[in-house]
Amino acid sequence: MAEPASMRDRLGRPAGVLRLSLTARCNLACPYCCPDSQEPPELLSLAERLQLVAAAVDLGFGTLRLTGGEPLLNRDLEALIARLQALRDPRGRPSGPLQDIALTTNGALLGAERARALKAAGLDRITISLDGSDGESVARMAGLLAGPSAGEALLAKVLAAVEHARNAGFDPAAGQLKLNAVIARGRNDDQLLPLAALARRLGVELRLIEFMDVGNRNGWNLEQVVPAAEMLQRIGAVWPLEPVGRASGATANRWRYRNGDGDGGGQLAVVASISAPFCGDCNRLRITADGVAYTCLFASSGFDLKPWLRPRPDPAGLDAALRGLWRERRDRYSEERGPEAGAADRTTPAAAHAEMAYLGG
Repeated sequence: MAEPASMRDRLGRPAGVLRLSLTARCNLACPYCCPDSQEPPELLSLAERLQLVAAAVDLGFGTLRLTGGEPLLNRDLEALIARLQALRDPRGRPSGPLQDIALTTNGALLGAERARALKAAGLDRITISLDGSDGESVARMAGLLAGPSAGEALLAKVLAAVEHARNAGFDPAAGQLKLNAVIARGRNDDQLLPLAALARRLGVELRLIEFMDVGNRNGWNLEQVVPAAEMLQRIGAVWPLEPVGRASGATANRWRYRNGDGDGGGQLAVVASISAPFCGDCNRLRITADGVAYTCLFASSGFDLKPWLRPRPDPAGLDAALRGLWRERRDRYSEERGPEAGAADRTTPAAAHAEMAYLGG
C-alpha cells in the first residue's frame, strides 16, 4: 500500500518503521552504548505503549521494532506483543495494518521457554547482538570486568539463544533470525573474520555496524570507525561476495556469499551510517521508554508525547502531534556531518546527542 502523502516529511520520506524502547536499562555495559543503570522517570505503562503503537500504525508505520536497553528485562514484553496482534487487522486502519514486529536483544536472557513464548505471542523476527567470537573479545565489548571467563559464559548463552530462537520457529533463511555486530577499530576489528565464520557456520545473516557517534559517553572518534568497504574487502578476500543491495528505507546494504566456497553460507550485511549515510530514505521514528519521540538517532532533543497519554488518552491529539512531528521532520545528520566528523569536540553543547540506550538504538 502506498504511503499517504500527508505522512511524508519535509524531504519527502514516508513513515515506515517505529522503534519503541521498552527500557533504558541493560544487563550488559557495552562501551559503544553505555546504558543507564536505572529507568528514566515517568516510564510508560503497557496501555500507553499500546496507544502509541496504534496511533503510529494508523499513520503508516507498518513495522515495529522493540528495543532497549535490553527489552527482555521488560516483564510486559510478551503481553505487549500479544495485544499488538489486533493491529494486524487491516479493517479500520487508515494506512494499513501492522505488518511486522521485530526485537533486538543481546540474547543473554533468551532461554528456550522465553523464545517459545515470544513466538507464541506473535513476534516475527529477532536480531541478537554479538560483538566477538571468543571470551576475551566478548568480555571487552560487553563491558564485563570479570574478563575472559565471563566472556566465555556470555558467549555460550548467546550461542544457545540463537539455537533457542531457531528451535522456537524463527527461521534464519526467512530473515527471522540475525546477528548484529558493532565493529570498532582497535577494539574488535580482529573479530571480523571469526564472526563471519561463526555466522556462516550457524547459517544466520551477520549485520556489521560501523561504530557510530551516538550519545556523549562512548568516546567516539573517526579513527575507531572501520568503514563498511574495508569490512567487505577483508571478508570478501576469504569468502567471495556478490551484492544483493539495500532496500528502500533499510539500514543495511546486503551481500551474498557465492555458492560452492565451503561450509555455511547465507548473507552478510553492513550498516554504513558513517562512511555511506542513508538519510535520503530514512523512514524511522524512535520513541523512548518514557514516551519521548525522536526523529533521528543523532538528535539532541525529542518531543514528549505523554501530554496526549496522561492523565487520560487523547487519541485525536496524539494523532495530530505525531502527524505534525513527521511533517516537520527534516533530519539528515549523517549526511550533513560528513565522514570527517572525527575532529568535532564532543563536549560542546552543539555536539551533544541523546544516548543510544535511551533512544533504543
